[in-house]
Amino acid sequence: MIWRTRVTELLGITYPIIQGGLAYLAYADLAAAVSNAGGLGQITAMSLETPEQLREEIRKVKEKTARPFGVNFAIGQHGRPFHHMLEAALEEGVPVVSVTGGNPAPFFEQLKGVNVKKLVLVAAVRQAVKAEELGADAVMVVGQEGGGHLGKHDTGTFVLIPKVVDSVSIPVIASGGIGDGRGLMAALALGAEGIEMGTRFIATKECVHAHPIYKEMLVKGSEHDTVVIKRSLGAPGRAIANEWTKKILEIEAQGGTYEQLKEYISGEANRRFIYEGKINEGFAWAGQVMGLIKDVPTVAELFSRIISEAEQIRDRWAN
Repeated sequence: MIWRTRVTELLGITYPIIQGGLAYLAYADLAAAVSNAGGLGQITAMSLETPEQLREEIRKVKEKTARPFGVNFAIGQHGRPFHHMLEAALEEGVPVVSVTGGNPAPFFEQLKGVNVKKLVLVAAVRQAVKAEELGADAVMVVGQEGGGHLGKHDTGTFVLIPKVVDSVSIPVIASGGIGDGRGLMAALALGAEGIEMGTRFIATKECVHAHPIYKEMLVKGSEHDTVVIKRSLGAPGRAIANEWTKKILEIEAQGGTYEQLKEYISGEANRRFIYEGKINEGFAWAGQVMGLIKDVPTVAELFSRIISEAEQIRDRWAN
């Protein structure tokens, strides 16, 4: 069965499935595996320290796959400059770039006249409209079920996706709460032309940087085992509920400042959990889709399962 949408044609991929940027986790092994399976894998640029490290990671992906892949730029990380990182990606001939967090206008300014596909992650209709005006080729739209950073309005995927579809002319990619073939077909029914998954790709064998304990928690946890932190800072994000996030929420409830929260929400705290498995000394992003995760397959096995489920649904609809 041929899967053809504006997203597959835009990105040159077989299936309309995109792997999220996944701070500190989305590197060459995972990105190449997703691209080889027929989707679009991505490297996380801003989790790397230097342009040279990014170049090295891009070259590793090219050694592992001849298929299209992307580089994600999380530009909202406390104003850290991204221009030199984006320049390195463009010099390496990356076919797709995506941007999350922050104001994407300066990002697009740097891309003027460059032949690269541009994706923007948004969490509101207004942001999607702005992204199209700036020149985005497609928008990835995340509902409040998603893991990591979310929109401020708690709008669920089922309402947000059709709202955005009705508001822009560029392709829409659905994100948030999607982890299987049912989610893919639901997204298409809502008018999206592809899906982005983050949490589901962490629980795969090729996500080699994620600690086994992190993956085990995604498998054993339910949709009730996440909380939204950093809401008081205007940057809400969904993480696995643990003693560390409980402390963050207590500080927020008491009107804590960024300075008081800084050590709890830092990259160091994130890495202690996701790299070292120190589950009570840090935090880990995860979406409510963890309630649907039952195993840790290879990326190829996951794709095979998703497409098989989706095609069974298409067959049922046809009848």
